[in-house]
Amino acid sequence: MGKYFGTDGFRGEANVNLTVEHAFKVGRFLGWYYSKNHKAKVVIGKDTRRSSYMFEYALVAGLTSSGADVYLLHVTTTPSVSYVVRTDEFDLGIMISASHNPFYDNGIKIINAQGMKLEAEVENEIEKYIDGEIQEISYATKENIGKTVDYAVGRNRYIGYLISIATRSFKNKTIGLDCSNGSASTIAKNVFDALGAKTYVLANEPDGTNINMNCGSTHIENLQKFVKDNGLDCGFAYDGDADRCIAVDENGDVIDGDSIMYICGVYMKKNGYLKDDTVVTTVMSNIGLYKAFDLEGISYEKTAVGDKFVCENMITNGYSLGGEQSGHIIFGRHATTGDGVLTSLKLMEAMLESKSTLATLRKNLIIYPQLLVNVKVTDKDKVLNSKLVIEAEKKVADELGSDGRILLRASGTEPLVRVMVEAKSDEMCKKYVDEVVDAINKSM
Repeated sequence: MGKYFGTDGFRGEANVNLTVEHAFKVGRFLGWYYSKNHKAKVVIGKDTRRSSYMFEYALVAGLTSSGADVYLLHVTTTPSVSYVVRTDEFDLGIMISASHNPFYDNGIKIINAQGMKLEAEVENEIEKYIDGEIQEISYATKENIGKTVDYAVGRNRYIGYLISIATRSFKNKTIGLDCSNGSASTIAKNVFDALGAKTYVLANEPDGTNINMNCGSTHIENLQKFVKDNGLDCGFAYDGDADRCIAVDENGDVIDGDSIMYICGVYMKKNGYLKDDTVVTTVMSNIGLYKAFDLEGISYEKTAVGDKFVCENMITNGYSLGGEQSGHIIFGRHATTGDGVLTSLKLMEAMLESKSTLATLRKNLIIYPQLLVNVKVTDKDKVLNSKLVIEAEKKVADELGSDGRILLRASGTEPLVRVMVEAKSDEMCKKYVDEVVDAINKSM
C-alpha cells in the first residue's frame, strides 16, 4: 500500500486529503505515461457524488493537457468501465467513486487495459509525481492536445452485454432493487425490465449527497423489509459504484457474499462450469463456508482482503468464481472485477435453472457467528508485531481450535486494526474479541 493509493485506488475526503490538485496531477501523469508511443485513449466513469463532477473535470484537464484523448461514460458503474476498457481497446479506464463510503468521500480507481486494477509500480510512479520527485512533465500543444468525447454509447453497450448473459426470461418474477442512490441507478432497472421482471426500485433518486445514505448493500435492512412486506421473490442491493451485491431471499433473510459464492459455486459445479471445482475467497470468508464447501467437494483458495487479490489468483490459475464476503463477486467467464448487477443475474440463473428459491439453495450453508471490531491505532505495524498482541491472538486460536478462528489485519485505507472472531456463539465471539482488543490497547 502506497502513500496515496490503497487497495482500492486513491481515496479520501473530497478537497481534504483528495483534492482537485491531486486529480489534475494524476491525469497529467497518466496522460503523459500512456502517450509516450501513441496518443493514449482513456475512458472515465463516475458515481453520483457531488464531488465526482469536480474530479472528472480535473482529471480530464490533466489528461488532455498531457496529450491523451478522454471518453466520458458519465454516471456509470465500476464494472462497466472495466468492460469498456477491455472491449473497446482503451489504454486505461478511471472510475471516480468511493464505493460504499459517505458522499463527502471520493476516490480515483484506475483500471488497466485488461480491465483490472492498475499495477502497483505505476501507482508508485504517480505518487512520486504528486510529491514532486519526478521532473515536471511538458504540456501538449497544438494538435497534440487531447480531445474529450461523449461516450455514453459505451455504457449502453454494457447494459446490452448484461442482458445477453441471462439464460432465461425473468417473466413473472418479482424483484426488489436497492440502487443505493448511486451508479446502479443508471443501469440495474433497465436490465431487469428488459428481461421481463416485475421490478421494484428503492434508493434510485441520487441528489449528490444521498449516495449510500441509509440504503444499499451497507444498509440491507431496508430491502429486507421491502421484500418481505411485499412478498417478492428476492431482492438485490448494490453499493455506490455497483461493484458489489448483497441479496435478500424470499423470507427477507440476507444472502451475503459468502452465501452467494456458495449458491453459485454449487450450481456451477453441478453444471460443469466451475474450473477445477475451486472457488477463490479471501481470509475474511466465514469458516462455515469452508465447511459447506468441504461437504460439496468444492476446493477453495484464500487470498488477502481485496477483490484485486481475488482477481489476480483467478487469472493466474484460470478459476471461474471468486469473491469477498462483502459482496464483490467475480465471474471469470464474464468479468475481471466485482460486478453487482452481473452477480444478481447469476443468482437469478441459479434460481431459474434449479427451479428453486434462494433460501432453498442456501439451506445447507451454516454461517458461524462472527464479530468484527475496528480498533483505531497510531501505528498498525507496531500493534500487529507486539508480543502482547501476538500472545493474545495465539491463546484465542488455541482455545477455538477447529470450531472457530481469529483474524487480525490492518486496514488498507484507514488507521485501524481489524479484529475478527468466528465461534459457535455470539457470546464466545465477544469474549475473545474483547481479550485481543484489550491486548491491543495495552500495546499502544
